[in-house]
Amino acid sequence: FHHVSTDEVYGTLEPNDPAFTEDTPYAPNSPYSASKAASDHLVRAYHHTYGLEVTTSNCSNNYGPYHFPEKLIPLIITNILHNKPLPVYGDGQQIRDWLYVEDHARGIELVLKKGRIGENYNIGGHNEWANIDIVKLVCEKMNQAFATSTELQEKYPDAAKAIKGRAENLITYVTDRAGHDRRYAIDATKTNNELQYKPEETFESGITKTIDWYLVNDSWWKPLSN
Repeated sequence: FHHVSTDEVYGTLEPNDPAFTEDTPYAPNSPYSASKAASDHLVRAYHHTYGLEVTTSNCSNNYGPYHFPEKLIPLIITNILHNKPLPVYGDGQQIRDWLYVEDHARGIELVLKKGRIGENYNIGGHNEWANIDIVKLVCEKMNQAFATSTELQEKYPDAAKAIKGRAENLITYVTDRAGHDRRYAIDATKTNNELQYKPEETFESGITKTIDWYLVNDSWWKPLSN
């Protein structure tokens, strides 16, 4: 049984703290992350009590195709297309490690094939970004997309007129989330050494693929957007 978990179970980090390892004590700060930590403990307990053969992986923030539109990166992309505000929690300086979803899937496959029973493996992208910098990067790439594609301008004329190469004008700071952790970072040394894991996508290539996918596959995300 393989259990897919998250770096949220470890709590939060200060700017200069070392990244989470598999030995970092659990310290979830919200009921949401506490429920995820509880699921990790349940899997571990079944292994130790009943001998269930288990592995667990804790991954960093995923992004890529089929990401639900309420999440940060797809929300920014789709809101730009609808000429809607781009909400940023607090000061936008919350830091996350970002991992392309197919790289996460590759990591899970390696754990299933080569991971030791009863062990935890961190899967990360070695790719820390502040939320506001992610938003600005997506804005920049969307500006470029609109500037170079007449097809996109014709498909989303209201957005094209409003943006005029300045999607960042839509950025709107909103009240921070309760229990919003400041920083997550994954140390995937164990996974890299034991399983020879390494992400194949750079953030530049992954975010470009992600934006391109949402621009083409509006039939998937539009019914899911408010």
